[in-house]
Amino acid sequence: MEAELQELMREASASRDSVFGEQISFSRKVFIPLTHLCRDSCHYCTFASPPRHGEASYLNLEAVREIARIGVETGCTEALFTLGDKPERRYRVAREELAALGHETTLSYLREASDIVMREFGLLPHLNPGLMNEAELNLLRPVSASMGIMLESAAQHLCERGGPHFGSPDKAPELRLEMIERAGRAHIPLTSGLLIGIGESRAERIEALLALRTLHAKHGHLQEIIIQNFRAKPGTRMASAPEPDLEDHLWTIAAARLIFSLDVSVQAPPNLAAGSLRHLIDAGINDWGGVSPVTPDYVNPEAPWPQINALAKETAMAGKILIPRLPVYPSYLKQLDKWAAPAVASHILRRAGADGFARSDAWAPGTATAIPVAKSPAKGGYRVGDIVARLERGDECSEQDIATLFGARGDDLELVCNAADRLRAKVNGNVVSYVVTRNINYTNICSFKCEFCAFSKGRGPTSLRGPAYRLSTEEVARRVAEAWSRGATEVCMQGGIHPEYTGQTYLDLCEVVKDVAPDIHLHAFSPLEIWQGANSLGITVGRFLERLKEAGLGSLPGTAAEILDDEVRSRICPDKISTAEWIGVVETAHKVGLNTTSTMMFGHVDRPEHWARHLLALRALQGRTGGITEFVPLPFVHMEAPFFLKGMARPGPDWRETLLVHSVARLVLHPLIPNIQLSWVKLGIEGARAALGAGVNDLGGTLMNESISRAAGASHGQEMTPQAMAALIEGQGRKARQRTTLYGVVPAEREHAARSAAPLLELS
Repeated sequence: MEAELQELMREASASRDSVFGEQISFSRKVFIPLTHLCRDSCHYCTFASPPRHGEASYLNLEAVREIARIGVETGCTEALFTLGDKPERRYRVAREELAALGHETTLSYLREASDIVMREFGLLPHLNPGLMNEAELNLLRPVSASMGIMLESAAQHLCERGGPHFGSPDKAPELRLEMIERAGRAHIPLTSGLLIGIGESRAERIEALLALRTLHAKHGHLQEIIIQNFRAKPGTRMASAPEPDLEDHLWTIAAARLIFSLDVSVQAPPNLAAGSLRHLIDAGINDWGGVSPVTPDYVNPEAPWPQINALAKETAMAGKILIPRLPVYPSYLKQLDKWAAPAVASHILRRAGADGFARSDAWAPGTATAIPVAKSPAKGGYRVGDIVARLERGDECSEQDIATLFGARGDDLELVCNAADRLRAKVNGNVVSYVVTRNINYTNICSFKCEFCAFSKGRGPTSLRGPAYRLSTEEVARRVAEAWSRGATEVCMQGGIHPEYTGQTYLDLCEVVKDVAPDIHLHAFSPLEIWQGANSLGITVGRFLERLKEAGLGSLPGTAAEILDDEVRSRICPDKISTAEWIGVVETAHKVGLNTTSTMMFGHVDRPEHWARHLLALRALQGRTGGITEFVPLPFVHMEAPFFLKGMARPGPDWRETLLVHSVARLVLHPLIPNIQLSWVKLGIEGARAALGAGVNDLGGTLMNESISRAAGASHGQEMTPQAMAALIEGQGRKARQRTTLYGVVPAEREHAARSAAPLLELS
């Protein structure tokens, strides 16, 4: 390659790396060729064909369903509908077939087919139906995640006699640019791009790219620019036309990368450049486009798709990591209410990970789904290794650095988990601890309306999922007494914010516990309850905490934290205490001599940068007070959560994300918070085993009763006995240790009582 091109490519790839780093994305798709009819006659196209006698011109809906079913079975997330431009305006047979199918237009039929693959199969439709007016765009927007229309070229002379677009009225550049602008006004995430080598000059390519850039600057809707190289196809008028060479293709890719803002992806189809994929990466692409594991490229049938594993290997050889994405790009998920219709947004969220790419696996918290095993190869990148090394040394890292760790995949994922586990071994040795405790949720009646909560109920017995309740003083006392008799060293008490509760209620609960079991550790009341209790008594949080401590409170659970970022809190719990108020309560608790735990509920509407902010807030708090005993990641259990049922949240984190939150927390909070605890109720036994190898040193409590996760739909048990805890821990080659709430030594009498405990009585 000439030196000038090499310099252009270096600049383009450096620009790409500044935003996308080591990531090269692709969409796992299934092609659905709804019809091959088209009113245009492009001189290079083999996709469009006239009606054939005795053959249907449109796929029927059962054929559409069958293709969609195979797509789902092979892991596809995108349904790419390919079709010609308004064939009913050219062919009588198209009009007749559409009428038999119950439609007047191809676009109307496309809407029905798209709706089916989305509703019945969960696939996300990406539509390429050609030129559309505003009404037609609005017809299809409610059933599509994204759309596409290639500009191909802005050179008008290509439409003149002898040109490749002569006889193709829909290929007029001004009409296609108008259509692209209409899509922008309609807030439709759009794909466009160039088809190079069909008779245009390099200067005309630049003009086309600049025209697209102008439209994107106005509307922000161009997700990606495809730089597709013309391939001469037998049987077309351009069968003997020269194809652009590799250097011409690379020059155009690099130019596109440098022309467009860095929120636009640059893509080149890998099946049209076999043997040259490394060069395409070097020229600045960050996306391979849609790749199908099951259907051919109907537009370029002579060029088979690469196997996805082979594509991953070639991408890794170029020092990049192949990441599956959705047909709508990650940046658009940050404003999904703007860029997708509500029904489409719901399906997108079900398929999306926290970073906006496709979920890495099918696992979800609280389910019995098996822990996934990594399948595709991915070479580690320099960024993750550098950040991990700094954290292992105890250096502080930025929010962006931490968010980068949450994107780790392949070798990088293993690197992060191994580093966290080395740090765990250094700090905690080979010991895994747990506490024998009983959870007592004294009421599920709550005046707050948190969108994620399936536990809280209204006042009435038929409100929401199951009856509302308020435990009597006698029942609380009975449960405490039973816990003590079964070897508990702790009772953990939390409840809804009952509209009739005041701070005196919480003081009375302390008295009940201490009257029944004076030596049991009372671990109770979230920062929200503390804040509400103090306000109800008209005293400061500090004074209320002092009174609770005098009444026997031993420590606080650091729950109600959810995500310590008000951008997220405003969406999931707008009437709850703010980030600053939560931190203020916890900091005050530490000042009056009460330790707390700390938690983070993740995997709903949050993103990696929010997780990073949360961890940094905890690290700063612990640096000031030193009062946090442990950090407990709480994966969001989605099944019965109100905002999931409304289609407004993801179905919890996937397994990769869950593992990373535990591991990254170990690295970021080191050396200030020495204990990382898992929630076995949310992870399940197999998940707990796996997390023990990713920086975790504590299994939390035996629980005896678990209400909150179960109310949300979790399927795992309500108690794990000390014997079961020990078996799980020792099965992983670690040493089990029963601990107190504050990580002290448990009296022998308590250990004996816990191991010889009678079965729990059934709750009334």
